[in-house]
Amino acid sequence: MKKFFLLGLYCLFSSSLFAADGVITVKSKFKVAHTVDRLKAIITKKDMTVFSSVDHAKNAKKANIDLPATELIIFGDPKTGAPLMLCARSMALDLPQKMLVWKDRSGQVWLSYNDPVYLADRHKLEEHCRKSLKKIAEALAGFAKVAGGMQ
Repeated sequence: MKKFFLLGLYCLFSSSLFAADGVITVKSKFKVAHTVDRLKAIITKKDMTVFSSVDHAKNAKKANIDLPATELIIFGDPKTGAPLMLCARSMALDLPQKMLVWKDRSGQVWLSYNDPVYLADRHKLEEHCRKSLKKIAEALAGFAKVAGGMQ
């Protein structure tokens, strides 16, 4: 039984895609800066707005903390997000969308983002408000895979 558990953990964390606690993570073939550039280009090409980015590693350096490359991209489209906020105003805590590009201790770069279904559950969206979730989830997965060179 222990062998199966360990094998399961290995498969989960060695794959190019994994999810935990509502966070979906996808492997990137590129360095953080290049992945971020690709992600921003994809978002812009899809007529969405990149509202901001936060370079957590740069900010940590100001506090004399050596954090591996970690950059948060904040983006969205009011035509998609505002209806979700009308259904549950608390969705504004998690919108606009965010995607984190980060490097782990071994040097592997990843993209992580919130699972839209998890957010819908978290904010208790009623069924009629969940119609766009599949499309949003597919779009986010596509952005991550293309930005990371996995598609």
